[in-house]
Amino acid sequence: MVDNEVHRDSNNVSTQQKPTKGGWNAAIFIIFVEVAERFAFFGMVGNLITYLTNELNQPIPTAVKNVNIWVGVSCLLSIFGAFIADSFLGRFKTILFSSIIYLLGMVLLTLSVSIIPVHNRKVMFFIALYILTVGEGGHKPCVQTFAADQFDEDSEEDKKAKSSFYNWWYLGIMAGSTSATLVAVYVEDNVGWGVGFGILLAALAVSLAIFLLGIKRYRKQGPLGSPLTTVVQVLVAAARKWRVNETRDGCGVYHGDDEKDGSNRAGQSKARTMARTNQLRYLDKAMIIDNIDAMRKIKDPWRLCSLNQVEEVKLVFRLIPIWLSCLMFSIVISQLQTHFTKQGSTMMRSIGPHFKIPPASLQAIVSLTIVITIPIYDKILVPWTRKFTGHPSGITSLQRIGIGLSLSILIMVVSALVEARRISIVKHNNLMENPKAIVPMKLWWLLPQYLLCGLADMFAFVGQQELFYDQMPESMRSLGAALYLSVFGVGCFLSSAVIFVVQGISSSCGEEWLGDNLNRAHLDDFYWVLAGLSALNLCVYVLVAKCFVYKKVEGDV
Repeated sequence: MVDNEVHRDSNNVSTQQKPTKGGWNAAIFIIFVEVAERFAFFGMVGNLITYLTNELNQPIPTAVKNVNIWVGVSCLLSIFGAFIADSFLGRFKTILFSSIIYLLGMVLLTLSVSIIPVHNRKVMFFIALYILTVGEGGHKPCVQTFAADQFDEDSEEDKKAKSSFYNWWYLGIMAGSTSATLVAVYVEDNVGWGVGFGILLAALAVSLAIFLLGIKRYRKQGPLGSPLTTVVQVLVAAARKWRVNETRDGCGVYHGDDEKDGSNRAGQSKARTMARTNQLRYLDKAMIIDNIDAMRKIKDPWRLCSLNQVEEVKLVFRLIPIWLSCLMFSIVISQLQTHFTKQGSTMMRSIGPHFKIPPASLQAIVSLTIVITIPIYDKILVPWTRKFTGHPSGITSLQRIGIGLSLSILIMVVSALVEARRISIVKHNNLMENPKAIVPMKLWWLLPQYLLCGLADMFAFVGQQELFYDQMPESMRSLGAALYLSVFGVGCFLSSAVIFVVQGISSSCGEEWLGDNLNRAHLDDFYWVLAGLSALNLCVYVLVAKCFVYKKVEGDV
């Protein structure tokens, strides 16, 4: 990680001074910020499909696609937010500005469901919804990275603390989402959407206030320059030297100038030399010094790049296959906010004569599962596995992701079996043509698939967070967080694409799947399709993971 330089308002503190900021004293503020922000996010997105179908009267397939598209745009905008943070504003300022935009979007959303006249409500609702994506896109990729930046990678104590941080970070996210699905969703369904969104608005205001309270404790660094410039320079330099042979034409390898090259960018006080790897060897041409380079007095950065620059670009490219092989997992998890919720709305949800569980509140089971299992994982399983593997985290990030992908198959198998049971009861009670009827089947039948989602999340998503932070170049870590988020975003788009393809194929075969009548939607068959695709995806992931090479650092120069 970047050796964090402490920036004081007076800008007169030497970088040689031992940092007195950061650590858990700063990270704990950012964790609480994330708890409040996740409360607001999940309180809205967890029940979004209910608002679209019940209040805006959209058909289920249309509502599902709208939810997936909104979540997808929100996650993909995080790439833009990360680029702005790394290139221009720095993470602290990006979080601050995006939080203000986020807050303004929630104000408009609250007004759109309460004060705005009914005939203008739909337009204003979607305008507010997509203003929220701008705030979310800037906030989400930076806040976790900014929190992780509070730990010094050159300190063995901080390395262990940061490994534990990822688990507690995700625990905080789940605490926020759990309280949202239990409290905010209930208020939205039973008191009113205006009151429910008003609670979410208050949570965002609290999030901003907590963030500002910790301002004197944070380690802050400015923008490190465009993270994409190095990537493009290495690609261009390698292409310009495509005929150069290191043995025949080379005069050695360029190791870089600490003052000018990527090995010691602005905001870093110590250069870290990366080990040369054998993968993607075509890119090595960019660091070979040929006769033209040797004759130049001033290095052309578009013709000659340092070993560190080349290896950083390799890090990025090595993560792409992992990113691709995680998309199927996101397609599975996207069912939580869409089809799982609509399934629950058709089942018996009453507890006693007066209380009815909102269908979206069952998502709290996912969060509660993670809240319970993360401390067990962090305090028991990690120390136990560490004895056998010697790895600081017990198992590697790739192994953790692989366990999550395996569980995603089981999620779809269990979901298909439960839906088949629901349909059999529907047929037995002659309810096939009555989609709004309550099926005499308890909501608790859905518990197993929600529990499995929680376990899968705990392994796969936390593993992705850790991998995309640790394995990205130091100047691109906001972008790494954005890439992790974009896995879910692209997965939501692909989920809509899969639904479109399934509807098209099934319609041509005589009976459309995934229609507005859930009793005739063949949802169980759709889940079996996702289970099969997940199994194929796991095989691909195993092959990709076996070829992956972790970042290697030779030492300090």
